Amino acid sequence: MTTSLEILTSPALCGLRHGFFTRKGGVSSGVFAGLNCGQGSSDQAEAVRMNRARVAEAMAAPTAALIGLHQVHSADVVTLTAPPDAPVRADAMVSATPGLVLTVLTADCQPVLFADAQAGVIGAAHAGWRGALDGVLEATVDAMVALGADRARITAVIGPCISQRAYEVGHDFMETFLVEDPDYGRFFSGGPAGKPMFDLPAFGLYRLRQAGIGHAEWTRHCTYSDPDRFYSYRRTTHAGEADYGRLISAIGL
Repeated sequence: MTTSLEILTSPALCGLRHGFFTRKGGVSSGVFAGLNCGQGSSDQAEAVRMNRARVAEAMAAPTAALIGLHQVHSADVVTLTAPPDAPVRADAMVSATPGLVLTVLTADCQPVLFADAQAGVIGAAHAGWRGALDGVLEATVDAMVALGADRARITAVIGPCISQRAYEVGHDFMETFLVEDPDYGRFFSGGPAGKPMFDLPAFGLYRLRQAGIGHAEWTRHCTYSDPDRFYSYRRTTHAGEADYGRLISAIGL
């Protein structure tokens, strides 16, 4: 039953099938309890398959229409007209083909759903700090434009991800950003332990808006701070757990 699923949506993507799924409503147990959709996790394969089937049902699509990527924290984007024969190593995808459901998996990184509804072009990106810094968001927009989208009509929504108050980083991490652009210092603040705190969603929004799209927003949900609703790689690491679940975000025409 999909009635027990919790699906976060955005009015900015109104009229398009989409959702940022929380961990609620799945069949996985233990550290994966809930809707773990990570096929690369050590969860039971059958539980993950059942969870993905529930997502497909909620998206009004067959499970085979759920397209995912072998995510590698890159800026690589693929353009799809049909489901690939095997997982593609990339971190974003775009399509203008009705019936396909583009999905990304996250557990603190940014899941970003894109659409130009008028042109019938959609996109989905997995944007951690490395992918965002290397340009995966801009590359997704460019790939959508190549398919016929109008840059000024594109909407992008960042789903649940780690927020600044939970994202302590090292000074070397901050320096990586400052070398790229000294103005990026505004995405860091001082933390309670004297280390920088990085604002990943604010950085993502900045990069999206600099790309010249029509609208960009964040759902304002922090994965680290809400264990009942979200999986979090960082929270799992702090707890000393062996593995963690993956949240799924999806969009389709």
